[in-house]
Amino acid sequence: MKILITNALLDVYAGTQVVVRDLSLELRRQGHVSLVYSPKLGAVAEEIRSCGVEVTADISRLSLVPDVIHGHHHSPVMDAMLRFPSTPAIFVCHAAEGFVEEPLYFPRILRYFAVDHRCRKRLEGVPGIPRPRIEVVLNAVDLTRFQPRGPLPSRPARALVFSNNASRSTHLPAVRRACRQAGLELDVLGHRARSAVANPESILPRYDIVFAKARCALEAMAVGNAVVLCDFPGVGPLVTSENFDRLRPMNFGAGVLVNPLEPEYIRAEIERYDAKDASEVCRRVRTEAGLVETVDRWVRIYTDVIEEFRCSERDVDEEFRVLGDYLHRWSFGRRVDWEREQLLKLARVPFFGNGLLFLARRLLRKWTDGYGLNGNPQDSASSDGS
Repeated sequence: MKILITNALLDVYAGTQVVVRDLSLELRRQGHVSLVYSPKLGAVAEEIRSCGVEVTADISRLSLVPDVIHGHHHSPVMDAMLRFPSTPAIFVCHAAEGFVEEPLYFPRILRYFAVDHRCRKRLEGVPGIPRPRIEVVLNAVDLTRFQPRGPLPSRPARALVFSNNASRSTHLPAVRRACRQAGLELDVLGHRARSAVANPESILPRYDIVFAKARCALEAMAVGNAVVLCDFPGVGPLVTSENFDRLRPMNFGAGVLVNPLEPEYIRAEIERYDAKDASEVCRRVRTEAGLVETVDRWVRIYTDVIEEFRCSERDVDEEFRVLGDYLHRWSFGRRVDWEREQLLKLARVPFFGNGLLFLARRLLRKWTDGYGLNGNPQDSASSDGS
């Protein structure tokens, strides 16, 4: 089977970039042909390509016609569907808000997937998407990469902030203060702290407590760290065997970071540290969240979608109508208006508004440049940078 995976960016090691890497490499290991398209390439694209997977920033240069499109991010998904008009697609929503993750309805997208319940609600709010075609597929971890560490000490000594968002203008100062009060040595791993690495699996075993959310939290749990859910939106709980079933359907993400970024809330979760219980959480992740089993499920979904598309009648007029609506909605002028509205919302956030606004503008410029709105993206990781 030939599967084309789309993503807006493949530059730095972050959420969907790592998902694309892990998915494409595991599909190849299982004997399928994975193809990857992203308008912005970089270090992640280079790693995927070095493992024998075809990666391009120019979809017209793909060497094969895919059997199915595994879509992340509406704009590259639409690029792929227009390039391959006889190929069905699925769409996966990885975030409950944000421009790049905005879901889209298109008749040739036959299944819609959310990585948690908040994303499912977002998909359910899109006109045209039939609710029976929406499912949840929770995130997974490559367990061959993230091997279990040795037993945790009875009392924690070393802590790590594992987040691309960590900086002096986000949640790092509050975490530092709480760790200082608790007598913990603290390090930071992430893009904004200029300490991002391609192999966090080799770093995580050095630490006892990890402050993270979403995929980073899941990876730390797979290693056996005690994990406090924390990032720039707020502070959540220490993940335990008792709350695991409640937190995982929320992707250990922003929806559970309900407390303000104050040292006392972070300190309270540090004090709940339990080495034995963290080992049980690790066992749960390694039993229930493995990449191999999740990719097996994706392959079954691809097979069903290809067969359904083969047996169905296409409504080309409907496809053109929806395409027209999409182009009208995401015209350049409308996109700029949307961006301004979102930036004004960020600026009004108490205490952190200026920092969030600065970060958002930087990310927006990076995405705009990489997506070819200010030039043509190159089909090369080295020329695009990272």
